[in-house]
Amino acid sequence: MIFQKELILSPKKRGFHIITQKVSDIIPKKTGLVHVFIKHTSASLTINENADPSVRFDFENHFNLMVSEKEKHYTHT
Repeated sequence: MIFQKELILSPKKRGFHIITQKVSDIIPKKTGLVHVFIKHTSASLTINENADPSVRFDFENHFNLMVSEKEKHYTHT
């Protein structure tokens, strides 16, 4: 059986946000496969085990170095 549901999240500041519980809360059955589609041009989805809270801190630091918002050559803000 296929179950489809649209989940609308409140706006968040730039960063890495855990949405596991929000997704889990709307799924009627806890076994199976979940597909997550983000309808935004500059949003991304990462999947990790969240065992160590420093992972999100490391992700944020890495992306701030690799894709700094201060660069002049970006037109999308």
